[in-house]
Amino acid sequence: MKTTTEKFGATPHQPSLWTRADALKVRADDPTTTQPLVSADFPVLSNDVFIWDTMPLRDLDGNVTSVDGWSVIFTLTADRHPNDPQYLDEDGNYDILRDWNDRHGRAKMYYWFSRTGKNWEFGGRVMAEGVSPTAREWAGTPILLNDRGEVDLYYTAVTPGATIVKVRGRVVTTEHGVSMVGFEKVKPLFEADGNLYQTEAQNAFWGFRDPWPFRDPNDGKLYMLFEGNVAGERGSHKVGEAEIGDVPPGYEDVGNSRFQTACVGIAVARDADGDDWEMLPPLLTAVGVNDQTERPHFVFQDGKYYLFTISHTFTYADGVTGPDGVYGFVADSLFGPYVPLNGSGLVLGNPSSQPFQTYSHYVMPNGLVTSFIDSVPTDETGTQIRVGGTEAPTVGMKIKGLQTFVVAEYDYGYIPPMLDVTLK
Repeated sequence: MKTTTEKFGATPHQPSLWTRADALKVRADDPTTTQPLVSADFPVLSNDVFIWDTMPLRDLDGNVTSVDGWSVIFTLTADRHPNDPQYLDEDGNYDILRDWNDRHGRAKMYYWFSRTGKNWEFGGRVMAEGVSPTAREWAGTPILLNDRGEVDLYYTAVTPGATIVKVRGRVVTTEHGVSMVGFEKVKPLFEADGNLYQTEAQNAFWGFRDPWPFRDPNDGKLYMLFEGNVAGERGSHKVGEAEIGDVPPGYEDVGNSRFQTACVGIAVARDADGDDWEMLPPLLTAVGVNDQTERPHFVFQDGKYYLFTISHTFTYADGVTGPDGVYGFVADSLFGPYVPLNGSGLVLGNPSSQPFQTYSHYVMPNGLVTSFIDSVPTDETGTQIRVGGTEAPTVGMKIKGLQTFVVAEYDYGYIPPMLDVTLK
């Protein structure tokens, strides 16, 4: 198996590498890159549903957008089952942790609305049952297209397979709230090809999801980021000198890190409407470092491309580690080369005392970072936890060149609009 840098040959660009040397610089609990502690007495958005990945309505330039003064978010959502016998323990008590851990198999896209950018009101399903072609509706991006309220929802249709799809509908507002109408015809866009991006046949643990379309601020073209894994049979990848990087003596042994093959994928639209796409080589690969680079997205600032993605402790390779959280990279042009922010890539991680408190961070162009609460310890030993399934406190972050700094904490689920569109 060729190295990542050799694999793609004569292509429009060479993927940038997140190396093992970079990852060795990751330091948990640095106050400038650590999310503040989430209190165990957090409020819950709903007692009827779990929510996790949060997708604010935005435009193709990345601006979080309200309509007629209403902020709108989309969330991956699953019903809670406090009375379902399969989620009751032997004493008849609700096993919320088991219910929470099963949520991915029944994930659906829901929406919420607010006049204040917080205190979200429940809207309901975006698509009616049976519209989506697969069993699960996984994360993506809702794009407000115009002042007629048209919305393209890009998302991941999962099981069977994993396909990047989109469905077009419309947001309708009244003085009392927001409705989503249409969203009746799902259009498949593309799947992993086995040449650039790993398929399920190549790796049963592959990832291919999380579409994030955007208009490039320089060339004006329509592109899309997504999570993937570098193509090739599982276990066949080579962790060579380029992937290892400049490590000190004693750190040359890569163990079984060839199984970690995450990448940030990119595609370019062949048409103005985003109905026809061509996959390009990855922007960034993490072979030998990590196996997941979920929900990739950009912030365009100071003429630079700030690329953010989320990852877990448990998806790190042998010999390197880091907290659950958001990782970032920066380049002067869309196709790189990208270098890790803060020297390591870590931008905002969970504190080691509460390693699973938040996840699925989304960095907005105004420096605010939203996420959801996973689980928070309720005792000093950490053996007792409270499950979240709700919005976490929003964090304020400053980006300065190659560095980032945590500077503020806001209310739970605070996602204010950057601009308001008056519908016609």
